[in-house]
Order: sequence, then C-alpha cells, then structure tokens
Amino acid sequence: MRQVLHVFRLAGKPIIHAIRIYNPDGSNVDLCRRRAVAELGNKLVIAGTQGAELVDELKPSPPPSSSKTRLNTELLLKGKLQQIASKEWIMYKLRWGTFYATQLEKHLHELNTNTVIICGCNFTNCPRTTVYEASERDFRVVLISDATSNVYERGLHELDKIGVELMTADDCIATLK
Repeated sequence: MRQVLHVFRLAGKPIIHAIRIYNPDGSNVDLCRRRAVAELGNKLVIAGTQGAELVDELKPSPPPSSSKTRLNTELLLKGKLQQIASKEWIMYKLRWGTFYATQLEKHLHELNTNTVIICGCNFTNCPRTTVYEASERDFRVVLISDATSNVYERGLHELDKIGVELMTADDCIATLK
C-alpha cells in the first residue's frame, strides 16, 4: 500500500483513505460488532484513540511529522472529508462499503474520476463491498490484489467475471509511471 500511495502522490492522483470510527457508546457501530463494543467494552477504532487513526506509514509525510496529521473526528463523523494533503483526503465510512451513505460518489464526480483503484484491509468485508458499490455506480474498478489483505482465488475470479481489473502493486505502479 505504501508503494502505491507514494507513486499516486508523485503522479498527483487523488487519494482517499476510508476509515472507521466508533463512538465510545457504540451508537454508530454496525450490528455485527455492536455487542463487542457497546456491551463488552472492546475499544475497536474508538473516536479519539490511536486505534481510530490512519497509521503513520500511510500518511503523506513520513514519521515523526506524520503524527501531526490527526483525524478530525468531529468533521469526519459529520460526513465531511478531511483534506490532509494536496489531492489527499480521509473519509469516515459508516459500514463496510465506502459508498454507503457517504459523499464519496459526489466527491469522485467533482474530481472527474471514472476509475477507482482499491486496496485495503480484509478483502472479504470492506474492499470487496467497495468494489461492488463502485461497480454499481459505473466506475471502472481496479483491485490491487497484493495490497489487499485476505484475498482468495475464488473471490478474485468472481471480481474478474464482473469486469474488475486485477493488478499487482508493481503493475499499478508501472502503469502510473
């Protein structure tokens, strides 16, 4: 992911980091995790904690200056995008897919974007859901398979069958250069 982000930044391409933030009371937690957060007190991505921050290695400036780029949880939880660099934003996503009840589609259209390139954590949940949501909105979709965790052959085959372009990070970087 770091390598792809670096080349996107050099090429001046837009980057949107989609993150989850849970209220301490669990009021905005999805049903499948609500008990773990609200009742059992698990501190998963709780607003204002380090667990809800974008990791330093993915931020636009290297550590230690990257630690100065902190989430504005109040802004993000209102559905606004937080700009952290030229053509780079952080957005809060309410559920697994980044398009669900967010301003992402509008923002991408304002950027005249017709292609989304996706990588991220836990393919079976967030990246896969976002791929389908992007496809439903007629975006061209590329998945960086080796910059996405928990990918599996059948899932990749299914994406290929719906027209998702599968690339490695090296292929994506070569294309951008």
